[in-house]
Amino acid sequence: MPASSAVTVLGLGPMGRALAGAFLAAGLRTTVWNRTPGKDGELLGRGAVGARSAAEAVAASELVVVCVVNYDAADAVLRQDAVTGALKGRTVVNLTADTPARARDTATWAAAHGIRYLDGAIMTPATTIGTPDAVFLHSGPEDLYRGHRPVLDVLGGTHTHLGEDVGRAAAYDVALLDIFWTAMSGYAHALAVARAEGITARELAPFAQGIGTILPPLFEELAGDVDDGTYSGELNPITSAVSSMAHIVEASESHGIDAGVMRAAEGQARRVIGLGHGTDGFMRVAELLGRRSQAG
Repeated sequence: MPASSAVTVLGLGPMGRALAGAFLAAGLRTTVWNRTPGKDGELLGRGAVGARSAAEAVAASELVVVCVVNYDAADAVLRQDAVTGALKGRTVVNLTADTPARARDTATWAAAHGIRYLDGAIMTPATTIGTPDAVFLHSGPEDLYRGHRPVLDVLGGTHTHLGEDVGRAAAYDVALLDIFWTAMSGYAHALAVARAEGITARELAPFAQGIGTILPPLFEELAGDVDDGTYSGELNPITSAVSSMAHIVEASESHGIDAGVMRAAEGQARRVIGLGHGTDGFMRVAELLGRRSQAG
């Protein structure tokens, strides 16, 4: 990587500041800009260049990394005439989280304005940036990705190019965060039920961690079920799952705790049973959900 390598970071929330900090630590000339002033102080003290405007920021570097709250925020910055003009011939790596459709729309806009574009997702917290624990996903033109890989590598961790479809990183991001936030919602609900029964969160936590360790091998096994269409219920048929879900709903609602999420899961499982798949495993629900999506 040339010593003269330069990068611009647009967006200085916790993640954007972490990205800029990693670039600085690697010795890259790093220009920073944020819509709300005052978030660049620590970075400027480490040698970052503060831009007075987004257009000035993008003009400072051939590579522009964007990390803001969503694509509405990204569009509000990138699609200003002055910024769009300054970006012509440069590369945008958009690490903003949003939907696959928004990523594809932005790529179409970029191509129409002579802007090279890669989309990406960061799958680990800001504290991992610059360390081996960071995880980055990228999608878009492979030659463009490979050309900028030496600079992206200074962000640490693993970088995976998922393919030329620019929406693919966002698709992974949405699916993986679906797992995370559904799990976090379930944990919050479990702590509420436990507290109602006189169990503190700290008392439950070690056992919750035990449940967590069951999941990784199940994820791999059940992925095969879904891809192969086997949906084995030999060890735990969906009829058994429905029974335990009903117990959770009853216990929750006896304490006045909203059980809407579990009721939805139970309803999906009961629909699967109603379709004649009661001896199958719970992952048959994935087929049910996919079928409903295709019908729509």
